[in-house]
Amino acid sequence: MQFPSCTVTSRLRIALLWWCGWAAPASAADWPCWRGPRGDGTCDESNVPLRWSQTENIAWKTPLPGKGHSSPIVAGACVYVTTYLDAEQRHLLLCFNRLTGEVQWQQGLPAKPQKSIHRLNSHASSTPATNGRLVWVSFMDHPNMTVVCYDACDGTPVWKVVPGPLLSRHGYCSTVVPYQDLIILNGDQDGDGYLVALDQATGRERWRTARPNHTRSYCPPTVIAVGGRKQLVLSGSLSVAAYDPDHGTLLWMVDGPTEQFVSSPIYVDEVVFMTYGFPKRGICAIDPTGLGNVTRTHVVFNLEKMTRGGYVPSPVAHGRRAFVVNDEGIGSCADPRTGREIWLQRLGRHHSASPVVAGGNVYFLDDDGKCWVVKAQDTFELLGVNALGEETYGSPAISRGQIFIRGVRHLYGIGMK
Repeated sequence: MQFPSCTVTSRLRIALLWWCGWAAPASAADWPCWRGPRGDGTCDESNVPLRWSQTENIAWKTPLPGKGHSSPIVAGACVYVTTYLDAEQRHLLLCFNRLTGEVQWQQGLPAKPQKSIHRLNSHASSTPATNGRLVWVSFMDHPNMTVVCYDACDGTPVWKVVPGPLLSRHGYCSTVVPYQDLIILNGDQDGDGYLVALDQATGRERWRTARPNHTRSYCPPTVIAVGGRKQLVLSGSLSVAAYDPDHGTLLWMVDGPTEQFVSSPIYVDEVVFMTYGFPKRGICAIDPTGLGNVTRTHVVFNLEKMTRGGYVPSPVAHGRRAFVVNDEGIGSCADPRTGREIWLQRLGRHHSASPVVAGGNVYFLDDDGKCWVVKAQDTFELLGVNALGEETYGSPAISRGQIFIRGVRHLYGIGMK
């Protein structure tokens, strides 16, 4: 196994070890993976900016090479983003100084792209993950899923693993999900699908579970706690299913409610609440206390309606309410146990990013680079619409009073310098 040499000097490595806080793992104030510290788009941050523009309240703005729709992650003094360089056929991980936006290091690996992908996809759509010491990235080196681990502080390669082939007509997106000492990836595909867990430190495969129905999906699994027991919930491959995250054994599953899934489910008010998908569109809630196939016994509700559910954006919760935006820009607040629509509002032209919650507010980021800040409550109250002036497809990351947003050309640090 060979990796390109690191781009930082030995002196800079020593400085980075101090700067990153090598001895400490990722903290609660970090945004270390897709959908943040809890994996559901929420955090404990309170002093988060409500207003910004192309010039106002921008701490820094740094150009990004290549193209990608992955979201930024944050740990300590570092912000990580992936991208893909088409001309070089190279997948790239970049580490930025969170205070200045300067590039600390970058590492890349050759990655042969899939010939055709969906127009809303990219060759760098999978969000990385970190524990503050290591950072993991997943990408397609056609036709194989590839996972690489780097030293989080200086970018030194640690290991590289190919879990197996992955065939999907719309391209690749399997975001790394950390759980205890594992990272877990969804291998749903137009073939023999699988769910796989790798050792964080070594890349050794710890368990693998076959996925049914041979149907592609792009959903990262979500870890929830039900009655003191952890469940790994995954929508996709014509089903919604929960697994034991330590061993990969199936706990329960529901058939459908549609074929294609992109958005991740959330756990709110003791139900698994989710949006779907294609060809059917709607929202669904499942009681996660069952065992085996619970399609007829544990589906709390299933409502098919275009305005209710998003295909790509995942829902987010605050208190006992679910907040949803569909791809066409219709935002709503819903009761997660009944599906009752509490408010419904137009929030821009089109959304790919998943909303996040901080300080009692929901941040809805649309494809045009406008972020709609709405009170997380039963009455619709718009606090502001903030425009960056460039397209945005990745979801925001929030850490220590700042918001980090990946545009098609720049990475933004928003908030006080």
